[in-house]
Amino acid sequence: MTGTTRPRSAPVATGVDDARLAGLRRWNLVLAVLHAAQAVAVLLLASDFAITVTSSFPAGPPGTPVPAPEPLVDVGVGAAIAVFLALAAVDHAVTATVGRRRYEEDLRGGLNRFRWLEYSLSSTVMVLLICAYTGITGLAALIGIAGANVAMILFGWLQELVNPPGRTRTTMLPFWFGCVAGAAPWVAITANILGAEQIPGFVYGIFGSLFVFFTSFAVNQWLQYRQLGPWRSYAYGERAYLVLSLVAKSALAWQVFAGSLAT
Repeated sequence: MTGTTRPRSAPVATGVDDARLAGLRRWNLVLAVLHAAQAVAVLLLASDFAITVTSSFPAGPPGTPVPAPEPLVDVGVGAAIAVFLALAAVDHAVTATVGRRRYEEDLRGGLNRFRWLEYSLSSTVMVLLICAYTGITGLAALIGIAGANVAMILFGWLQELVNPPGRTRTTMLPFWFGCVAGAAPWVAITANILGAEQIPGFVYGIFGSLFVFFTSFAVNQWLQYRQLGPWRSYAYGERAYLVLSLVAKSALAWQVFAGSLAT
């Protein structure tokens, strides 16, 4: 459960058999190609539109007015989109090829560490892009939001680690802790949207659709551990993660990309 080889007699996650593992390998190969193709397309089509990350550091003792934010670094939107698509492409390619044995062994144990490692990076880039489009560009705020999002993902990993196949009871504590951590970025984004004098319509579309997609990942895990309907099969939940990952990343990529062309 912590990275060592599972004993041959260890219980196997429900629904994880050779046929389903072969099917998941095909899914991963196809998703690797789709994500990589989108990353290349974005890089070829992207404009030079960038969002400036700002910084504002204290200039005196507590209570002293903080100076106005100053430009720190420009982040190209096209490059940022390509990064999270490329991360997904690498993850799927690895799990279907050189990391296949580790991936399949993990799935038998009700775990996918590759998924959580990739999500901790790619979903954080995605959330930071949404933040930037809603006006959250301060370095300190972005670091805090990134930390909260990474914590959410790692709680998802912990949820799988503490609930191996054959368990006598299921705990949802890491899941609920992850929900609390994961809510923080969305509260910050919502506050910025509500406080803004003017927000382009496409930003509302990005916010709404991605909030639904991000929530769907949590719902998928909840259904897995409540073992409702087809989610009794861990392999079914894994395939649902694959579909959600493709749809969420593709939706954000092209919505943000289109928005960059409209600005």
